[in-house]
Amino acid sequence: MSFHSPVPRRRELAAGMPFIMLTVLIDMASIGLIIPVLPSLVGSFTDSPQDQAFWFGVVLFSFGIANFVGSPVLGTLSDVYGRRPVLLLGFCGLALNFIVTGLAGSLWVLVGVRLVGGAMQANTAVANAYVADITQPGERAKRFGMLGAMFGLGFIVGPVMGGLLGAIDLRLPFFAAGGMALLNLLYGYFVLPESLPPERRKGFALGSLSPFASLRELARLQGVGRLVAVLGLSALAQFTHFSSWVLFTSFKFGWGPSENGWSLAMVGATSVIVQGFLFGRLLRRFTPRQLAVAGLASSALAYLAMGAAPRGWMLFVVIGANLLGYVVSPAIQSIVSSAADARDQGRALGAVNAINSLATVLSPMIGPPLLALVSHYPAGDWRIGFPLYFCAALQGAAMILAFLHFRERRRP
Repeated sequence: MSFHSPVPRRRELAAGMPFIMLTVLIDMASIGLIIPVLPSLVGSFTDSPQDQAFWFGVVLFSFGIANFVGSPVLGTLSDVYGRRPVLLLGFCGLALNFIVTGLAGSLWVLVGVRLVGGAMQANTAVANAYVADITQPGERAKRFGMLGAMFGLGFIVGPVMGGLLGAIDLRLPFFAAGGMALLNLLYGYFVLPESLPPERRKGFALGSLSPFASLRELARLQGVGRLVAVLGLSALAQFTHFSSWVLFTSFKFGWGPSENGWSLAMVGATSVIVQGFLFGRLLRRFTPRQLAVAGLASSALAYLAMGAAPRGWMLFVVIGANLLGYVVSPAIQSIVSSAADARDQGRALGAVNAINSLATVLSPMIGPPLLALVSHYPAGDWRIGFPLYFCAALQGAAMILAFLHFRERRRP
């Protein structure tokens, strides 16, 4: 059997959107499963909170550096060979990553499998390129929002299941996630059609596989420019937040896997509401540029509020109030996708994913160490929120850069 399938007719392509949405939902639910329990699994091999924070950072770093190198490569290969085979390769990488992680007996096995999984997994970028293939430029912002809603829905289902399964057995969520990834592989193999016809594919060039070359070309796209820095700062804020969230809530409020699972589910629920229902309506009144700036400002304030919150329940209020924070990603992705040539969607969106991956490389070297510096303060102390204050500063800087960039683009 082959990973390839005939390129479908227009009617079949119209059905490709629900196919890719369900694929992303299963994909993100499997990833969300392990978020509440991965720090605890790392902690089972360490003897102190400081060691746990350090090694958790190493595990996250290993996935991020491999994904940074692999994302532009897989994005470019999807421009050459089609989206479908690269997506299926990513599902294989996810399944391998989760199952071997659940079987790991040492920290070095965790680090090694995260390297392999990160190199093989670029589903986000290829899924976005798939949507760009089957969507007119004027509709891409709305459809990226729909795809983001599936990410959010996956983060409702995944973390809650991970918290519940983790309370039974710490390794059980990893096997469940691996099973979901295998289910996604089967679904993609038998159901998902190819979106990129042969006449729109590009030739293979070895130099196009470099992540740094992809980032340089992304910055040269008309209308993008400084948005590369905006994406980088915003992604670094987001992943610094995620890399320190579970430990932050544990140190400050004494939360465990269950509470963290529900908090991440709240993030997913808010994302679904905003990107799945509100975003399309907002686009009727505001441009993607306006929404991006407003969302960056909202996120900066949310990070400040979460870091300073004296009670755990307040985090849920802040998450729910940060509605505009969830429009930043689809708004900027639509700008980048519209600037890229039809033959380079995979590479351009792979470069965007590489920025996110680079943030996952850097964030473990920032978030957990910052948290380790304040981990000795008593529970409830406002200083434990130091990593989130850093995120607020990054997001504020991204907002200023985006505002200046869009203002210059309006000039004749």
